Order: sequence, then structure tokens, then C-alpha cells
Amino acid sequence: MSDQPAVPDKASLRASDADRERVAETLREAAGDGRLSMEELDERLEAVYAAKTYAELEPITRDLPTPGIPNMPAPAVPPGGDPARFGVVPKQFTAVAIMGGGEIDLREARFAEPVVTINAVALMGGIEITVPEDATVRVNGVGLMGGFDHRSSGTGAPGGPTIVINGAAIMGGVDVRRRPPRKSKRDAELDPRRDYRQERLEARRERLDARREYRHERLEARQDYIRDRRDSRYPDETD
Repeated sequence: MSDQPAVPDKASLRASDADRERVAETLREAAGDGRLSMEELDERLEAVYAAKTYAELEPITRDLPTPGIPNMPAPAVPPGGDPARFGVVPKQFTAVAIMGGGEIDLREARFAEPVVTINAVALMGGIEITVPEDATVRVNGVGLMGGFDHRSSGTGAPGGPTIVINGAAIMGGVDVRRRPPRKSKRDAELDPRRDYRQERLEARRERLDARREYRHERLEARQDYIRDRRDSRYPDETD
């Protein structure tokens, strides 16, 4: 009985350029997500392009998630809305401005109930109401020798609050506007850092692409050299 040929261990097999590029792309995505610093990215990319076998590639991304597969499922929004949005603003309240002005900003507010009613009365004055973009807004107020803005009425996103705005503007005005959430101080500080990190990542990618193209050109030149030597040693004798 003849011996069966041994099946080689995959970890000991030689890695291809395509294998190394897949690992490099995983590292780039991790750096773009903030999981790796630029220094760590540089170190790991050097290890990727120096790796010769699968066994040398595998540890480089062992502590990183697989691209395209989320780590944790997003929590489902209950039918009544996001609980974190409710608990402070009362179910119903009244705002009055007489020969003056007032402002109500609900973009970062938490609501006592999924449906909140605002009674706004402006007498020779003005009230500005800012609502979050995901809110369903129903404006029912009227203007008497004044203006009551209805342009922000409309359906919001699932899970958002419902805001009903009643009242009257008498020789005054009530403005209702949808605006995105205010950017926090931390976000404002992080934005330039993200831009800088992205610029460095793109520059690094361009350098790696140039290096890979150079290696490919060298490989082709080497193949041409070997082919020319073979042709010179074994000339075609059919002529």
C-alpha cells in the first residue's frame, strides 16, 4: 500500500500579493475607524508586505474586526420612540412673549411623553421655536396682524418625538424651524483630527500603491530577463 501524500498546512503556505493586499485594506479601514493610530498602521503595513506565509499574516489583524461585519447589533427602537429622548420636557407647556422675544430650542431636549404640545402666544413680540430634524411637527397656530410659521410642519423619522404647536401671533410672530443638533465641543475638536488622519491615510495609501507598482515592474523585468536568457541558450533551430 503506497503512502498518501501529506497535505500541507495552510498556515505554512506562501501568501500572494492579493492576500497581502486584503490584509492591508483591513488595516486601512481600522485606521479610518480610529482603531489604529497612524504609527500602528505604518508598523503593521510594514509587517504585511514583509510577510511570506499565511502564518505571518494572521496575527497582524487578530485583534481587529472583519470588515463589513458589525461588532454589535444596533439596539431596536421601541414603538413608543427612543427612551433616551423622553423624561424632561413636560407633555404640555405655554410660552408667552409680550412686547419682547423668546426662544425655545428642543434639538437636544428630552421629552416627558412621545407627544408634546406647545402653546405659543406672541403679543407685539416674537417667539422662535427650534425643533429637532427627526421630530414630527404639527403647527396649528394662527397669526392676527402677525405671522405664525407653518413651514416646518411634517413627518419626522421613526422613534422621534411628535411636537404640536398651537397658539396665536398678534402683531408679532412665531417662527418654527428644523435644525440639526448642535455640534459638541468634543466633535468640533475631533473633526480636524479626523481630517488630518484621513489625509495621512490617503498619502500612505498612495505610497504603498507606488511601491506595489514598482515591485510589479521589477517582477516583469525579471521575467523578461529570464525569458531572454532562456531564448539565447536555446535558440529556435527551425530557421
